[in-house]
Amino acid sequence: MKHYEVEILDAKTREKLCFLDKVEPQATIAEIKNLFTKTHPQWYPARQSLRLDPKGKSLKDEDVLQKLPVGTTATLYFRDLGAQISWVTVFLTEYAGPLFIYLLFYFRVPFIYGHKYDFTSSRHSVVHLACICHSFHYVKRLLETLFVHRFSHGTMPLRNIFKNCTYYWGFAAWMAYYINHPLYTPPTYGAQQVKLALAIFVICQLGNFSIHMALRDLRPAGSKTRKIPYPTKNPFTWLFLLVSCPNYTYEVGSWIGFAIMTQCVPVALFSLVGFTQMTIWAKGKHRSYLKEFRDYPPLRMPIIPFLL
Repeated sequence: MKHYEVEILDAKTREKLCFLDKVEPQATIAEIKNLFTKTHPQWYPARQSLRLDPKGKSLKDEDVLQKLPVGTTATLYFRDLGAQISWVTVFLTEYAGPLFIYLLFYFRVPFIYGHKYDFTSSRHSVVHLACICHSFHYVKRLLETLFVHRFSHGTMPLRNIFKNCTYYWGFAAWMAYYINHPLYTPPTYGAQQVKLALAIFVICQLGNFSIHMALRDLRPAGSKTRKIPYPTKNPFTWLFLLVSCPNYTYEVGSWIGFAIMTQCVPVALFSLVGFTQMTIWAKGKHRSYLKEFRDYPPLRMPIIPFLL
């Protein structure tokens, strides 16, 4: 059997970092990363990006050496992705924070609103309903992280946890401060507005969960297989007929409902920022679907039916 020689160079300096001989033709990039780690323990596999061109795309872990456009002496270029942390850890941290922070304001712990308001309770029912909805949302996210989501990548850069937590924790504190403030005033149209907003919130939360379950069923445990998502018998998944990422559509809808319910500017801004970011993600996933699947449904838009 013919073996390969693999030369690994630094993508920036072109310095030779490692030379591997007698590499099996069926060896995957993941296996090559493990061999590279033996000579450079500081660069564990999740931290490595190996590519055929210094400025090219990273090779996938499942790519097989003999199927790559290389000769029997293959040259790969290495980039350090930096310290890594698991997706699960990041998600649990960024979601647990808002849940805890919001409750601090809801219970009006000392040093937030002044001594005379310590551990007092709001007289407005919408404040208590908002706390229930906010807590439900983040408990749902935590449970989905543990039992529903299947991640195609095991890790992300460590710096992301600081960026993500600043966003989620900061907005949670900002909106919670105003919603639970002793001077908070209920929505302009009273109970009618709150009931409409609650209906929007609940429907969108159910829709979001339904989409997450449908996406989970598309990918077997431990697999990175990608398939075109289609509607199921669950009516909430029928939005797949019109958009590529209905989970984002429902997520934005939930926060719009919460903004209407509380009539709070920080919540509206959080909804707007979230919508902007999720639109970017949705467009990226939509492009990936179109590129990967020739028979991808042509009527779908990334996040908003018929518009965006």
